[in-house]
Amino acid sequence: MKAIVCEQIEQFKLVEMQEPVVKAGEAIVRIKRIGICGTDLHAYKGNQPFFSYPRVLGHELSGYIEEIGEGVTGLQAGDQVSIVPYMHCGTCIACRNGNTNCCTDMKVLGVHTDGGMRELIAIPVSHLIKTDGLSLDEAAMLEPLSIGAHAVRRSGLRAGETVLVIGAGPIGLGVMVLAKQFGATVIAMDINDERLAFCRKWAGVDHTVNALQQPKEQLAELTNGDMPTVVFDATGNARSMTDAFGLVAHSGKLVYVGLVKADISFHDPEFHKRELTLMGSRNATMEDFDTVREALRSGVIDIESYITHRADFEDMIGQFETWLKPESKVIKAIVCL
Repeated sequence: MKAIVCEQIEQFKLVEMQEPVVKAGEAIVRIKRIGICGTDLHAYKGNQPFFSYPRVLGHELSGYIEEIGEGVTGLQAGDQVSIVPYMHCGTCIACRNGNTNCCTDMKVLGVHTDGGMRELIAIPVSHLIKTDGLSLDEAAMLEPLSIGAHAVRRSGLRAGETVLVIGAGPIGLGVMVLAKQFGATVIAMDINDERLAFCRKWAGVDHTVNALQQPKEQLAELTNGDMPTVVFDATGNARSMTDAFGLVAHSGKLVYVGLVKADISFHDPEFHKRELTLMGSRNATMEDFDTVREALRSGVIDIESYITHRADFEDMIGQFETWLKPESKVIKAIVCL
């Protein structure tokens, strides 16, 4: 079977790999869609934490079950599925507490172990979600949108709260649209006015703020001086993540959805004065996938506009570099098999 391997920094190669053999409790999935996310871009450029080369990238995946192993019920060959790419151990303290998204021995497809940028992949059926009623595109986008759903759920967001989402990339957009579903007033912040316009149109945010134009003053005006009670930073930018401390209301919450390969520091007296809560939000759980699946089925989320760039499998290598360029205006790129 064909696969694309990231052999080293800024180097992809199309290779032939041995086809997987199905085991008990597994299924062989024929991959049809592969979403490209920030993790893939960071891995390609050499700044993704917890990463080693060579690696088959790809963890935003959908396709059809080709073959089912022994002992499997509820799924069958031909079913359309989405893949939950977080391979947890099931026995650590996080898993025992139901927090499989932050397992102490987490193996994420395409990061810690080879992912789905290939024609066939063997997956435990516990990590497959049947996606009847969704398109292949929608099924592949379950994973990135579920990261947003998890961040919103983890924040304990209540209807009527005013929240700020910093970063209008694919993950930030997911946070915005799902926060709106929770009944929040949502402010989007970014440095790109075109992206902010997209936030209004696609996610239905209530207000937008350009981060280069006195954001603290703008937020104070929008909130009558209160500031947002929940701030989500989805930038993966150390400066933004540091500055975000100054944008949260007293007794509010700051949720880091993005990941940066750097240390973050803050001024402790200000942190204590406001009695802030700082949270990390990692990956997603089945509950979050279910939330997004139902939102997609109800037509709340417009995937057709969310996906802005496409490439066939064998053409991806030639197009990947262009997706890194700001002038390409990529929101979400997807690979089709």
